[in-house]
Amino acid sequence: MPEMIFRVRWPDGKETDCYSPSLVIRDHFTAGEDYPVAKFIEKADAALTEASERVRARYGFPCSRALGQLQVIRQTGSFFLDRSDAQVRVLSFNS
Repeated sequence: MPEMIFRVRWPDGKETDCYSPSLVIRDHFTAGEDYPVAKFIEKADAALTEASERVRARYGFPCSRALGQLQVIRQTGSFFLDRSDAQVRVLSFNS
């Protein structure tokens, strides 16, 4: 499966590389787009869960790295959920 790194900028300006075991992440996000934090977390949940399930279908077990990445996204995003104007920008995709 082709892996992908997607780079995001959090509302505090910090940039982070995030991992996906599948290119499916591109079906959920667009490079250059801003997403409200709650929406970003929701979309990341759907994308990384789908990617992990693709790994399960192919290899018989879920992708623990994708699920770990989702936990990091949830944890980081939780710091900004009380700010209604906070946005996460998806900067780029690299495979």
